[in-house]
Amino acid sequence: MLVRKALRAVTAAAALVLLPAPQAHAAPPESGVSCTTGPSFDLAAADGAAGFPDGNTVHMWSYTVDGNAFQLPGPVLCVTEGDVVTVTLRNTLPEPVSLFVPGMTGVTADGSPAQPQFTGGTLTSLVQAAPPGGTVTYRFTASAPGTYLYASGTDPAKQVQMGLYGALIVRPAGHPDRAYGTDASRFNPAAEYISLLSEVDPDLHAAVENGRPYDVTKLHPRYWLINGRSFPDTIAPNGAGWLPSQPYGSLIHIRPKDPVTNPHPALVRYLNAGDRIHPFHPHGNHGRVIGRDAHTLVDGADLSAENFLADIGPGQTWDVTYDWTDVEKWRPGTNPIPVPLPQQQNLVYKDDATWYGGSPYLGVTDGLPVGVTSYNECGEYYQMWHSHALNEAANYEAGFGGMMTLERVDPPGGCS
Repeated sequence: MLVRKALRAVTAAAALVLLPAPQAHAAPPESGVSCTTGPSFDLAAADGAAGFPDGNTVHMWSYTVDGNAFQLPGPVLCVTEGDVVTVTLRNTLPEPVSLFVPGMTGVTADGSPAQPQFTGGTLTSLVQAAPPGGTVTYRFTASAPGTYLYASGTDPAKQVQMGLYGALIVRPAGHPDRAYGTDASRFNPAAEYISLLSEVDPDLHAAVENGRPYDVTKLHPRYWLINGRSFPDTIAPNGAGWLPSQPYGSLIHIRPKDPVTNPHPALVRYLNAGDRIHPFHPHGNHGRVIGRDAHTLVDGADLSAENFLADIGPGQTWDVTYDWTDVEKWRPGTNPIPVPLPQQQNLVYKDDATWYGGSPYLGVTDGLPVGVTSYNECGEYYQMWHSHALNEAANYEAGFGGMMTLERVDPPGGCS
């Protein structure tokens, strides 16, 4: 049963972002892609729970590394072009479950070609499924680099909504710093990110948990997720200890473009596991779309486009690069901002807390009013990234939250 609790303060979550999370194993990177490497994977379809910033807990299904604790979404599977990939799926759920990779060819299931399954002339699964308590082994050659969604192909209107989805990255052979085959898709490997978008209707999840029927045509999402979390949890680091079943953050952490020290862009791999179009917009920036659905737009003829937002449809994947350029290079004293700036006393601080460093100049911190706590480390900038469908920027229809994260721009030398 869902329990409504008091809304946690955004500033409290912001403070926790800066704390290291205890890890039982090697810690994942604080931000960016956290890979489960192959090419062989043992996964389990299991049930568990996910927590949201309003205090609610929702019953979920998901894929997890077999033997590990429940997680949402499924692990980010990383392989190399040419790998023969093996995925053995063990089903601990009460109904058949499968794993389907749209766009992947030559897939076998237990040695036979993977193909749609029918019962009495009715399509029941897009590929062979594992029965309750059983297993199925899928095998394919990762023949083309790109970003792939994987999800259940069995009753997907229900099972994908319940959380059976994840991301698969196929890297070009010999070039982990490229999204595709040529140098035109080169990116900074230290600034590679996953943004896996989805939504949750807690009424459907409660019905599944309690064995009740639910009409999926009446789906009404209340939570809008990036990597299994909703804002402000999205900006917490990977592996945050207070989000034990939701291991992946979505904070974008970059530095200004520089031809010598930072010549290559960040790469964000967007995936949409939901059934809605999500118009995702980075404030203060445009992105260059270099690939869609694991098809390059830059190898050969340049078909890439710089977009104000990524309008990501259900089941789609987009590969988008981002640069942050310090165009004006404002500096106190030598190149000051040529307009009057607001005085500190005219700024608004939520609950006497801020992420503002006290100065509008990148890399500069200055005095803040007495009693105001700043979570700014070194004069870095923060810019909002969120769904432009503003009903999705909410937690249980209370804003702001939901499908929202931040871009953090550090000064050129980083934070020492």
